[in-house]
Amino acid sequence: MNNAYFCSVGFLSPIILLLKLYTMKITAQDEYGLRILVRIAKCNDQKGLSIPRLSEMEGLSRPNVSKLTRILRIQGLINSTKGHVGGYVLARPAAKITVNDALKALGGRLFDEEFCDKHVGVLNLCKNSIDCSIRSLWSMVQSTLDNLLDKITLADLSNSEKEAAFSFQTLIETNPN
Repeated sequence: MNNAYFCSVGFLSPIILLLKLYTMKITAQDEYGLRILVRIAKCNDQKGLSIPRLSEMEGLSRPNVSKLTRILRIQGLINSTKGHVGGYVLARPAAKITVNDALKALGGRLFDEEFCDKHVGVLNLCKNSIDCSIRSLWSMVQSTLDNLLDKITLADLSNSEKEAAFSFQTLIETNPN
């Protein structure tokens, strides 16, 4: 799937702005999957939301919603409800599912220890594998990002954009690390 720069989409724009601080890219799968999770979190119907309904509400194709709900279900973030009127519900309360949980399920981490093995250039071993300041940078960015995204839940994202932006700003100001 192609990477796309963050976009300011409806109620998710505050979290996108937070992530943009790290000038990273996020995939469409990450964005759409997070939007689907927030939409399900905001649903009050015990039967949940069906693929056609999620597709309509988010303006995504049914095959794409189907693929994303399958990933989210396999990763234990949502459950399917039975029957012809069934749909998808959160597997845990929205306050117990972090943005970090969702992004790891959808696409993995920005940086992991295998990163260096995959980016060696034309050689078998990176020229900087012994002493690499760049690896230290990416490790620190990943740790900082994990710290922040572990504190933001789907419940937080279920608020209005204005409430979420205020909450995220407060979070950053009170937790500088």
